[in-house]
Parts: sequence; C-alpha cells; structure tokens
Amino acid sequence: MRDLGSLRHEKGAILRTQTITDERTLIEFLESKARRIRWDIIKMIGLARSGHPGGSLSAADIVATLYFHELRHKAEEPDWPERDRFVLSKGHAAPVLYAALAESGYIDREDLWTLRKIDSHLQGHPDMRKTPGVELSTGSLGMGFSASVGMALGLKIDRKESRVYVLLGDGESQEGIVWEASMFASQHGLDNLVGILDYNNMQIDGLVSEIVDIQPAAAKWTAFGWHVIEIDGHKFDEIMGAFREARSVKSKPSMIIAKTVKGKGVSFMEGIVDFHGKAPSAEEMEKALAEIEASGPLG
Repeated sequence: MRDLGSLRHEKGAILRTQTITDERTLIEFLESKARRIRWDIIKMIGLARSGHPGGSLSAADIVATLYFHELRHKAEEPDWPERDRFVLSKGHAAPVLYAALAESGYIDREDLWTLRKIDSHLQGHPDMRKTPGVELSTGSLGMGFSASVGMALGLKIDRKESRVYVLLGDGESQEGIVWEASMFASQHGLDNLVGILDYNNMQIDGLVSEIVDIQPAAAKWTAFGWHVIEIDGHKFDEIMGAFREARSVKSKPSMIIAKTVKGKGVSFMEGIVDFHGKAPSAEEMEKALAEIEASGPLG
C-alpha cells in the first residue's frame, strides 16, 4: 500500500509530518482528531452557554475526515487558489468547523473559548469576513448549498481542478432552494461538487421524519441527476470510501447520504432532540469532556 501520509501531502493537505502506512493507523489518527473536535465543541459551547451541540457532534467524523485526509488546503495560505472548498451550509453547526480550523492551524485554539462572545470573530454562524478558512458566511438554511453550486460552476469555468464539498443538514434539505440548486448542478454536470447530507433524522422541533419527511432521500437525489452514495457517517472507512468514489464520478455531482446520530460521542446527548440547540450545563460539560477523554486519545 502506498504511504497514505505521503499521498495526503501530495494533495496539499494537513498531514505534513505523519507517516501513515496502513489504513488502520490512518483511521486511528482520524478517530483521535474527531475526539479532539468533539471535546472542543463541548467546551466552547459549554463556556458560551449557548450553541448547537447535537448537529455539531453528529458531523465531527465527517469534518475530521475532510480536514485531515480529503481536502487540499493550506492553513498558512487560506486563500490558496488551488485549494478545495468546504462550505458548512448548516451554519448553526459552526462549532464543528471552528474546532477543525483550530486543529488545522487556521486560528488560535484559545480563540475557541470566545465563541459567541462580544467582539469574538467566532459567532454563532460562520463569517467569511472575520475567520480565516471560512469559505462562506452561512446561516440561512439552503443558501450555503446553492452558493456551493455556484462555486463549483465557477471553478469549472476557470478550468480549476479544485473541488467543492458542502455539508447540509437533513432538516435543511426541506428547503426549496436546495432542490432548485440540485437541478442546476446536475444540469451543468458539476462532477467537482460533493454534497454530504448529515442525516441524523432530527431538527430543532422533533424528528425530520415526522415534520417533513425527506425519504426516500436516495431516490430523490438520484432522480435529480446526482450520483448517490449511502454510508454510516461514523465509520471512517465508509466516509473515506465515499469521497474516493465521488472523485471517480464524471459528468454529475455526488451526494453522500451519511446516516449519523445526533449528539454522537456524548452518551446523554445521543438521540436527544433537546440538544439540537441547548448548551450543556457546567456539570454536563465536565461529564461530557470526561467521557470523550475516556474514549481514547485526543488528536
């Protein structure tokens, strides 16, 4: 097997010093990064006493794989023209993005503890004007996804090899703008565009399946002209495999439907809709941090 660390270095990604020679070691590395991201999510939201832990935690494994394996990017040069773009369309999950940016070196990790505070550049939704590494200001659901389609088209017109990855929520995909943009993307054959649907089946006021059911999701995205890949969003081999498959697809965009667990990684938050937008108490924060630490090394 090729040296996976060197492969990622060739792509311009973050793995500059690690030498990873087998997939099991790579998965362990990504697991440690995801634990660090989850730990930081809990601490920053706990200290802020405000935020969205549930959907941030459910996306941590996907985001860790993106930033530490898949994306071509340079923390020391956030506007590197050849970079891949990542857009967090579900902008309320900003803590997962901020944690990844801090771990990657875009921002000072101490800045995380200023989340949602006055004059902090880390507010409740990402701001591309204030935070290095944020490609797009998001918050209005569906807007990030549609803008990502425009980014991908622009890169095609400029004949760039860069790719666009966009993470959207399952509740977010109830928005009409998502489906308008999806038709546009397939019409223009944007094979440099990869969507990731964080399908944890929960939104702010209940189960997605009971509010506005998006099933059959795979059939819908297929009918709209996308290549669809269904995975367990917490299994790193499946996440990496999906990104690998998406890179091989030509003439159409890819949608990865990742089945996830809301609040993943903190037992008392998993599958609890209240933690969509409720910060842990001081006692819950300490309990959650200890649980994450006990689950394995932090990256």
